[in-house]
Amino acid sequence: MNTIVEPTIFELSSPGRKGVSLPKTDVPEPERLPSQFERKGGLDWPEAAEIDVMRHFVRISVLNHHIEKGIYPLGSCTMKYNPKVNEQAARLPGFAEIHPEASEEDVQGALKLMHELAGFLAEIGGVDAVTLQPSAGAQGELVGLLLMRAHHGERKDRKRNQIIIPDSAHGTNPASVTTAGFETVQIASGSDGRVSLEKLKEALSERTAGMMLTNPNTLGLFERNILDICRFVHEAGGLMYMDGANLNALMGIVKPGDLGFDIVHFNLHKTFSTPHGGGGPGAGAVGVKKFLEPYLPNPRVEKIDKKGKDWYRFTESKKSIGRVHSAFGNFGVLVRAYTYIRTLGAEGLSEVSENAILNANYLFARIKDYYDVPYPGFCQHEFVLSGNRQKAKGVRTMDIAKRLLDFGVHAPTAYFPLIVPEALMIEPTETESRESVDYLADAFIQIAKEAETDPEKVKKAPHTTPVGRLDEVKAARDLDIAFHK
Repeated sequence: MNTIVEPTIFELSSPGRKGVSLPKTDVPEPERLPSQFERKGGLDWPEAAEIDVMRHFVRISVLNHHIEKGIYPLGSCTMKYNPKVNEQAARLPGFAEIHPEASEEDVQGALKLMHELAGFLAEIGGVDAVTLQPSAGAQGELVGLLLMRAHHGERKDRKRNQIIIPDSAHGTNPASVTTAGFETVQIASGSDGRVSLEKLKEALSERTAGMMLTNPNTLGLFERNILDICRFVHEAGGLMYMDGANLNALMGIVKPGDLGFDIVHFNLHKTFSTPHGGGGPGAGAVGVKKFLEPYLPNPRVEKIDKKGKDWYRFTESKKSIGRVHSAFGNFGVLVRAYTYIRTLGAEGLSEVSENAILNANYLFARIKDYYDVPYPGFCQHEFVLSGNRQKAKGVRTMDIAKRLLDFGVHAPTAYFPLIVPEALMIEPTETESRESVDYLADAFIQIAKEAETDPEKVKKAPHTTPVGRLDEVKAARDLDIAFHK
């Protein structure tokens, strides 16, 4: 294990040192608590000067990896740089201090933002209506499946209880299916990594409620047979759901609704720029075709004419699946997404996806000869390699991921998708320059060479981080972050 380079604030404490000195009070002191309730001893808090505290927290703020520190090619997570203007917008008092119970008269600006954002997303997704309530992509998946259930239920077609999912799907897909009360039917991908039309036909039946599909899929490949896939599912009576986790590759290039999808979710915290490392907050807006709009969660925002002026208000549908969020969605994330979209405009969003695809293919071309490539060909915004070649030298994919940390690079997604042995899923994103992508490529190449010539160096990595390899099971199950003298 490497050396921890930063002491705790308690270890930096020096008796008598103060961070703040308050003047003597010039107002009457409040009545003291009864003596039996007063603390008898000191608080045993650290004693440090303000500058010591500031320097301590600045130092520890850069010990962990983050997007402002270095490239973060975590596949399927779209860890792009988030422009700070989006943060500034979300922190404006008029947005940040809104109370969920505020009257419509007092929050017309916020309601207008939500209404317009839903319209922008509908345009991007090629759908007719959008709910902003879901607080994550996985919750968006659940909402989409509940919409399917409501649709089939109203038609009294309740025998439809199966959802088809390819074996390359995100793990949240089958979990959402089970939560929604459906049964998962998994189909194997074809030899090209895409949905096998033959397997799909075999899986379709009168019990098919729908299909969940990520496009581009988790191998970074566009489903070139998507029109046939949607047609087959629709002809069988099912609905098509697009997991929008990889929407960063599609904006301004193709609309899911135009491909035949009935439902799509948008990860606003990924595609539309909200910091999401560490677990949130997120927003998983869901868009649908017109025939599913009545089932969307209540309430939504509509625009009406009120005495010749635009007026925004909440509206509810009697057929709704109900409310799925305690307020009206994670509003701060909505503000960031709105700012991001308005800043870039239609042309800018197209460039985002084009550059994400360009960066991924450039990186792929530079390093593909050094690793196994299970599914070759043009990729979208990410691609998947296999560490099988390095495994033969005793170096596992996790070793490669750890070694990357020594280069100041966050590790890519490892061991996913499950259909690729020793998988490395890499997504550089559009916000990286050619120089930083080249730096990442050089790191991958050097590690591949080290696996051949000095495998122990890779297997014992990282060498430069404050902490080396942890007992990950113990760290997860027996976490102790308290300071003990």
